[in-house]
Amino acid sequence: MLDQRNVPEVTIEPWDEGDLDLLHLLNAPEMTVHFGGPETEEKILSRHKRYYELAGKGTGRMFKILLLPDLEPVGSVGYWDTVWQEESVYEIGWSVLTAFQGKGIATEATAKAIAYINSEKKHSSIHAFPKINNPASNAICRKLGFSFIGEYDFEYPKGCFIRINDWMLPVSEK
Repeated sequence: MLDQRNVPEVTIEPWDEGDLDLLHLLNAPEMTVHFGGPETEEKILSRHKRYYELAGKGTGRMFKILLLPDLEPVGSVGYWDTVWQEESVYEIGWSVLTAFQGKGIATEATAKAIAYINSEKKHSSIHAFPKINNPASNAICRKLGFSFIGEYDFEYPKGCFIRINDWMLPVSEK
């Protein structure tokens, strides 16, 4: 269960064509240190299109994280179908703007995204793959009840191999 003391209230809403400015903010050097650095404008535009088209393809969902009560955009969270260790699973990921980190926002937003996954029940498990040297994202996995599976080499972005932790959460049967 999440500790609700002093955690700002957030909501998540589907990513749409109007969210390109937020994606540019999330592409800042300090925001992309665990992802191989900022992307080019061409890659940002491609990612943006992929984000807002994802739900329509039935292969996942991307959301913007909005801080209540003013609905200020502070990050993103999403999940998508992937194959891991020869099994079809959900992969989940999140990113919160630097000024809003350390407040529980990513944990709250990720819990809300997990609720969507639990309503879909297309795959039996959810995996998160934070870098081994990303203590904040690894802590989020622990807080949300993910089980640590192990360390692996992972290619992200394409052509760049990183060391990640594999965290797994079963999809709820409720």
